[in-house]
Amino acid sequence: MTDEMQHLVLVGGGHAHVHVLASFGERPMAGVQVTLIARDVRTPYSGMLPGFVAGRYSFDECHIDLAALCARTGARLVHAEAVGLDRAGRLVLLQGQPPLAYDLLSLDVGSAPSPGAITGATEHAVPVKPIAEFGKRWLAFLDRARGPTRIVVIGGGAGGVELALAIDHRLPGASVALATRDEVLAGHARAARKKMRAILARRGIRVVENDVAVGVETEGVRLASGERLAAEAIFVVTEATAPHWLAYTGLTLDARGFVALAATLRSSDPRIFAAGDCATVLKHPRPKSGVFAVRQGPPLTENLRRVLGGENPKPFVPQSRYLALIGTGDGRALATRGRWAIESAWAWRWKEWIDRRWMASYR
Repeated sequence: MTDEMQHLVLVGGGHAHVHVLASFGERPMAGVQVTLIARDVRTPYSGMLPGFVAGRYSFDECHIDLAALCARTGARLVHAEAVGLDRAGRLVLLQGQPPLAYDLLSLDVGSAPSPGAITGATEHAVPVKPIAEFGKRWLAFLDRARGPTRIVVIGGGAGGVELALAIDHRLPGASVALATRDEVLAGHARAARKKMRAILARRGIRVVENDVAVGVETEGVRLASGERLAAEAIFVVTEATAPHWLAYTGLTLDARGFVALAATLRSSDPRIFAAGDCATVLKHPRPKSGVFAVRQGPPLTENLRRVLGGENPKPFVPQSRYLALIGTGDGRALATRGRWAIESAWAWRWKEWIDRRWMASYR
């Protein structure tokens, strides 16, 4: 390490960066100043958001106060939105504020909503991404909701399924429908898809599979088949896109515009690392999911420490098989790994224990 102070700048308060902050607070590095740039100072834990929607957690229980975390760990907090990079000058460009210099940079800014892919969604639907804003959007929706409501959730992945089930539990008088361009839980085992269809049917949630949502109107959702799903509220949980400003950084990106990473979580610029939904590890692509962002926290922290200390970063190989716990909103969850799947109350208790333990470790 050099004798001069090195500036580690973390852009975004995602799951991986929360771990970096906590680690550097517990074991500071001499000669290193840590700064977090965050647009939102209350960051949600994505694994608990469906439980929040279902009424099982309060807003505070599933959100981390980044200002308090920075105060405890000795990191500087800059409450601002990053809008670009000046890599030659080693500067982070900020909206409405002077740029901030860095020696080593890490990006964990999540993904951006892509409702524009569905005509009218920007005007008439509620996007779940970015998740940092969804908690407030949900509370605003509850304030507006009056009496029986018809609701459509667009997106049949784990996030869309969990949201539909959580809404059904929270609003027992509502009529909930789920529309997906693929099968429900596409990419999961056949047993998981079969059990989830049974759960949705048991709860009275209508499921429309293999039909693309092409338009959102004031009175509902229009599908490619020509069918219309009537709704007073529409939530979009489809695949998100990369933050647009990444395209102007000069960093190597993947085909979808996310930061392309080596297995070390290092970008094409040796001074810039990334983690979470905003990036893709080219050798080990994984779904854009909070569970993978959480697991990138420790290797990201280790490699940032190594580079600050003058060492080379080490490659990280994520699990190829993993346990998925999908909450059903009613105190139960579907546990699935590989070919097997089981729904039970103990699966929810297990998930809740894991989630609460993770949150408690950063408070």
